[in-house]
Amino acid sequence: MSQIDALGAAFGSQTANSQASLANNFEMFLTLLTEQMKAQDPLNPLDSTEFVNQLVNFSSVEQEIRSNQNLESLISIQAASAQGAAVGFIGREATVASPDAALENGSAEWTYILPEDSQGTLVTVKDANGRTIASFEGEATAGSHNFAWDGEDQTGNAMEDGIYTLEISAVNADGNAMQPDILTTARVTGVDFSGSEVVVELNGLFVRLSSVRSLREAGAV
Repeated sequence: MSQIDALGAAFGSQTANSQASLANNFEMFLTLLTEQMKAQDPLNPLDSTEFVNQLVNFSSVEQEIRSNQNLESLISIQAASAQGAAVGFIGREATVASPDAALENGSAEWTYILPEDSQGTLVTVKDANGRTIASFEGEATAGSHNFAWDGEDQTGNAMEDGIYTLEISAVNADGNAMQPDILTTARVTGVDFSGSEVVVELNGLFVRLSSVRSLREAGAV
């Protein structure tokens, strides 16, 4: 629904403006045509071809406006459907594409996916201010890897609950930096429809609906 609401609003505004413009132009066209017919020479009447062509043009524009109206209605239906589906997410566990995760009761979990084997992987946990909390040696093989953090910093101090960010630094056999995908899974606790895109809340973490990769019943394996 990469921007369904915004797209619908844009189409609605354009369609309304087009309808008003067409109505004004058509009324002016009829006024001018009437005046021309009043003033025409009976022995040399107006050419009807131009008159017919202009009517055809007005008809074509009207059909395009109606098509836009139908598209606007379809977008509205899709937006309502997406919002209704998002409400059903509440209470379920969602896996989302996000480097952020909530630390709760001394536990935070992520999954990172290496596109190829790494010559060295560094896993770093940072707080909301970008400060490094702890660093660990990560997995080197290509594929999906789970990382669970116990909520302690590098010296063993327990950190407060909140949102923390995972960074993965890895290089391939050629020494080039890789861009691993990072996912996190948490229970959906709310849905926000106030913006141009639906936002899903997961225990204090807010992500766009388009970031959701999978959904399952809470507690399901």
